[in-house]
Amino acid sequence: MKTFAEYQMEARKTATVHDPALKVTYATMGLVGEAGELANKVKKLMRGDDNRDELLAGVKSEMGDVLWYLSALADDLGIPLSDIAAENIVKLRDRQTRGKIKGGGDFR
Repeated sequence: MKTFAEYQMEARKTATVHDPALKVTYATMGLVGEAGELANKVKKLMRGDDNRDELLAGVKSEMGDVLWYLSALADDLGIPLSDIAAENIVKLRDRQTRGKIKGGGDFR
């Protein structure tokens, strides 16, 4: 897979919820759920559980699930993943240039 556009197109083919009234909610709920599963595996890595290789494989898998749901949500809203990625880098570079990369708040 070379581009976000290719990923988004392929991920779209595996979607199972097609009701327009449910798609955005389904993708959002899935994204939050998978992010929680990812956080749980990272937590276990941080505390030094013995099965590091297994946990790393699980982290990678959960990151893929997060990406799928993010792609689905973006698709449902008509937003290309590449636009999200590009705009995020512009935002982060601006914050870094202004010395505001750390901290909180959307408008720092």
